[in-house]
Amino acid sequence: MDPNRREFLKSAGVAGAMAVAGGSARSAGAGAGARTQSGAAVLRSVETEVLDIGYEESGDPAGFPIILLHGFPYDIRAWDGVVPPLAAAGYRVLVPYLRGYGTTRFRDPEAPRMAEQAAIAQDVSDFAAALGLERVALAGFDWGNRAACITSILHPERVRAQVAIGGYSVQDTISPSAPSPSAAAEARLWYQWYFNTERGRAGLEANRHAIVRYLWETWSPTWEYTDEAYNRSAPAFDNPDFVDVVIHSYRHRHGYVPGEERFLDVERRLAERPPITVPAIVLRGNDSGFGRPSTDPTADRSRFTSLVARRIVEGAGHDLAPQRPDAVSSALLELLA
Repeated sequence: MDPNRREFLKSAGVAGAMAVAGGSARSAGAGAGARTQSGAAVLRSVETEVLDIGYEESGDPAGFPIILLHGFPYDIRAWDGVVPPLAAAGYRVLVPYLRGYGTTRFRDPEAPRMAEQAAIAQDVSDFAAALGLERVALAGFDWGNRAACITSILHPERVRAQVAIGGYSVQDTISPSAPSPSAAAEARLWYQWYFNTERGRAGLEANRHAIVRYLWETWSPTWEYTDEAYNRSAPAFDNPDFVDVVIHSYRHRHGYVPGEERFLDVERRLAERPPITVPAIVLRGNDSGFGRPSTDPTADRSRFTSLVARRIVEGAGHDLAPQRPDAVSSALLELLA
């Protein structure tokens, strides 16, 4: 491993309907790697109708808000290297745990633990509304990018700008998913087929950390994760809802379990794959374990009608944010300038 990358990884880990509505944010004390305006974030929680959402807040409380959204199987520590330049530039940076992760909890102990794409996006809207945020900037990868894309589609007037790590990721959950003609592509999605079996549920319950670590390494095959880096994120996957949320997400997207009735019309709209009209920068990791990105920008230009830039980022895999945080923070600063 290159010494500079090793030192960067070490330092990055140490650094640690969207309407205006009232909400109460409760401080839960400082978390690991957290920063405030003076340098340390604060771990907080805010109530929405469905969730108590845990999040870290950094920067100027009066600054323009930026929401950073992690994916599966990652957590808020993925953004540790992205936050400092944004906070230093005067922005209010909010990094929530998705449902099923970290300190985020369902408020109703009897509520089914569902996690279709529309629900994850609704959580973003509810989170912003609970904090009284009229407009925000969004950046996300994996599930977080999907939630950001959907939020930009459904509420473009509330999203000032978006950094889409991985491009357009909205799914058609209405039509049955068809197998890919590429055997390699099907093989890369082994975990999805696994989670659609009861063996997969039991395996995730019993071996979640081994599975998560394996996915980290295979999705960013040129990046070396240390035990220290993994151990900082590991507690987020011990959330009591983690397994149910993950299993429902992957079963719903392939049509094997129903979603929430309240999102059926939204899912029908999303099945049409509507374009994203907000100013956006697309970032794609050149070393993704899902395959190298195409150099042809046509697809991204058709999906993002106000595309500012499309960049293939060297030295980054699927989870681009912890490997090239400079690319993410620079893109957000460019969009918000």
